[in-house]
Amino acid sequence: MDKLLGKKAMDKITGFKGIIIGKCEYLYGCNQYGITPMAKDGKIEDTRWFDEGRVDVVGEGYSPESVKGDKNGGSDSDAPKGVY
Repeated sequence: MDKLLGKKAMDKITGFKGIIIGKCEYLYGCNQYGITPMAKDGKIEDTRWFDEGRVDVVGEGYSPESVKGDKNGGSDSDAPKGVY
């Protein structure tokens, strides 16, 4: 498992902060990490995807084991979406 999953992170360019919930590895080497912001006022915001060079770890966050359920999840609506 990727050592950055579950860590608190920030995008170096925009300052966007949250928890790294996923990694996407592309054939041509442009790997990205999905960062989900912490909920504000009970509102959950969308995950944003950033090239790995833009991501700084800023805190410990959560271990994958601490958020694991009894069953693995299904389709992820926060998965990266391409432009075709």
